[in-house]
Amino acid sequence: MTSWRRTAVSAAALCIFTGANAAFADVTAEQVWADWRDYMTDAGYTLEATETRSGDTLNVTGVTMTFDVPEEDMSITMSMGDMGFVDNGDGTVSITVPPNLPLDIMVEAEDDEDVEIGLNYATEGLSIDVSGDPDNMSYDYTASRVALTLESLVVEGEELPMSELGQASFEMSDVEGSTQMSVGDLRESVQKITSGAVSYVVDISEPEGGEGRFVMRGQAEGLTFEGEAALPQDMDPNMMAQMVANGFAFDGTFSFTNGKTDFNFQEEGEVVQGSSSSATGSLQFAMGEEGLTYAGEGTDIAISMAGGEIPFPIELAMAKTGFNLSMPVMSGDAEQDFAFGMNLTDFTMSDMIWGIFDPGGQLPRDPATVAFDLTGTGKLFVDLLDAEAMVKVEDGETVPGEVNSLDINSVTVSAAGAELTGDGSFTFDNTDMETFDGMPAPTGSLNLMLVGGNALLDKLVAMGFVPEEQAQGARMMMGLFAVRGEGEDTLTSTIEVTGDGQVLANGQRIK
Repeated sequence: MTSWRRTAVSAAALCIFTGANAAFADVTAEQVWADWRDYMTDAGYTLEATETRSGDTLNVTGVTMTFDVPEEDMSITMSMGDMGFVDNGDGTVSITVPPNLPLDIMVEAEDDEDVEIGLNYATEGLSIDVSGDPDNMSYDYTASRVALTLESLVVEGEELPMSELGQASFEMSDVEGSTQMSVGDLRESVQKITSGAVSYVVDISEPEGGEGRFVMRGQAEGLTFEGEAALPQDMDPNMMAQMVANGFAFDGTFSFTNGKTDFNFQEEGEVVQGSSSSATGSLQFAMGEEGLTYAGEGTDIAISMAGGEIPFPIELAMAKTGFNLSMPVMSGDAEQDFAFGMNLTDFTMSDMIWGIFDPGGQLPRDPATVAFDLTGTGKLFVDLLDAEAMVKVEDGETVPGEVNSLDINSVTVSAAGAELTGDGSFTFDNTDMETFDGMPAPTGSLNLMLVGGNALLDKLVAMGFVPEEQAQGARMMMGLFAVRGEGEDTLTSTIEVTGDGQVLANGQRIK
């Protein structure tokens, strides 16, 4: 978590610098540079740079930022090339960087596995303008092209020749963005970045004459990022729980359109290759006192793969897939919300795959769907971002929390002509760990409906997948737990759990 926080701060700073025309008050070159410098040092970085004035320009050279990652026993140093802060004479400042800005990253570890990474940040048509006042600065930036390229790699003192190692690069065109930065009790920012075409290449060969090689090439028609952040001053990323309690918050979403990736992996004479594509995609990450959120979604996804030990080409497709996870991170006496969901919608696969287990085509090959949506409440007894508290949890010295309620908003599983749907709701008595043998005693109900289940079972018997005697046992179980519903081949069931430990199926006690 600490290393992520440090990386996020670095990325935010670079976006501001390399990424700013705006308001109607006055800022000076020194104020803009001081704001960025204070931002980094407040975040725990050690920053070194040389500042010199030349006419209307403040030149900043030899910028070096260092931070420690104690839990990984390492320190990371990032060195940047020269930059200029130009007073425009109208209360605004322009930031200038050379068309090729070197970025050197040194990772020093106590186990002597030091790594030096040399990058080149190349821009064309870059314009960065800053306006506003010292406590409320606006950055506007545009560039016709932005590219980041791996230039060198040194591992444990040995430089790996790029001519043998390969290449890695990321490029965006037609970049536009804005950042609004305000400073008070918290440093708050609102950022939006859009770009045109995006492409990346990773082509790495196994060093020292090895035969392995990994190639990945990808592209997208457009990329967007929107985010907000609130950072307390004098932050210590090693005290993440305290930072969140003091107001740290972040919410950002990346999205893209028409993405495509091709990959090729070679090892020991075998080659595996494939591709994936999607019409749209998004990824959200948020964290603050209200909790942690991850969410992602993709539409019109297609995946293909062949080669190696794969006996035949694999082709898969989905109309939509996604996930969401929300959970609290701070302890408290009050119940807090959580959520978890996933969907794999209209999944299809090639006839060649179907032919392996259904060569006669007896099963319907309609698109399949697996989806569920869960929400609930619970209590946390420890701060999940407190490293010392989590060690006690891992050692079994303390229980992290409890679940108080669970709502099954929807469940859907449909495939091969059958569909199972359901919903339900339960509460849990955490003082009763005996009625259900170590589990908090639940109270609530689950509603289920199965359509096409018997027809699917008949087909599986005819195909030889399910022996007739097992099918009879399955039908007996369905008869015990379910009743006929409306419509052909429809079964419904309501499973109830009472506070005194009884379990009922459609009103009939089974426990």
